[in-house]
Amino acid sequence: MNSQRQVAAIDTARSPRNHESHASDSFIRVENLSYWYRDRDNKALVTPAIEDASLSIEKGEFACILGPSGCGKSTLLTVLSGLSVPQEGFVSVNGDVLYRDGTRVANEMPRCGYVFQDARLLPWRTVRQNITLALKAAGKPESEWNGIVESSLRMLRLEDYAEAWPLKLSGGQRHRVAIARALAIEPQFVLMDEPFSTLDEVTARFLRKELLDVWERTGKTIVFVTHSIREAVYLADDIFLMTKGPGKVFDKLHIDVPRPRLYEDPKLTEIEGAVVQTVLSRWGYFDPSEEGASTPASQRG
Repeated sequence: MNSQRQVAAIDTARSPRNHESHASDSFIRVENLSYWYRDRDNKALVTPAIEDASLSIEKGEFACILGPSGCGKSTLLTVLSGLSVPQEGFVSVNGDVLYRDGTRVANEMPRCGYVFQDARLLPWRTVRQNITLALKAAGKPESEWNGIVESSLRMLRLEDYAEAWPLKLSGGQRHRVAIARALAIEPQFVLMDEPFSTLDEVTARFLRKELLDVWERTGKTIVFVTHSIREAVYLADDIFLMTKGPGKVFDKLHIDVPRPRLYEDPKLTEIEGAVVQTVLSRWGYFDPSEEGASTPASQRG
């Protein structure tokens, strides 16, 4: 790999002490995070999903979390959103501590937009109504709803579909509405959980380009979960690589390729190949004793 490419290995074994001294260093900071799922009675901790995971994301960054199925990627997003409380670890957003040692510290969680694999639009509400429902939940004044909806739809080139029913839209259009809805509430950051994984590749490529255009215009911090290496390499400023479950972050790769990027760029292909070789061993597809099989992508020459 090009020696000038900026890469950095993340230290996932760092001590949990003195978290607060680091809280303002990055926009999103996660340290020594562990999360277990409980049994049916919601009593005993039975299934580890994340184990001692650490990462930091800068304000305005497009960060991708890359890992195999079942490694805790989606669980990490639910923690950042406030839907799940971890049993161990430290999390801060924009200098405000959210969790410390298994306890929610923040009285109010930061506002975040959330985009899922499925667009999750209510089929009995129009596009406009789906977005205004989110604005109502976010506490936006009703007098501002129409202006925000129009602006959000215009950003995603959906202004002609404001009164359409979701089932009358294509899959790609529904996902664009979901992105518009997430941005309409003016979130501090946006969480995206494999939003394009169910789409055909042509549509997915179009929406990735649309997403990058919106990201560059808004400057929002985006945390994007995927198991597609090419998708992560194309989209991200930084990629955080996770082990198989229970997941932890074992490497951080900075993608030092100018934007706008082309899928056919040889540099992206080179990076993708290095990541593939790294995760084949980490995800259990190669014998780690094979030469070069366990070398992190950030250290490949």
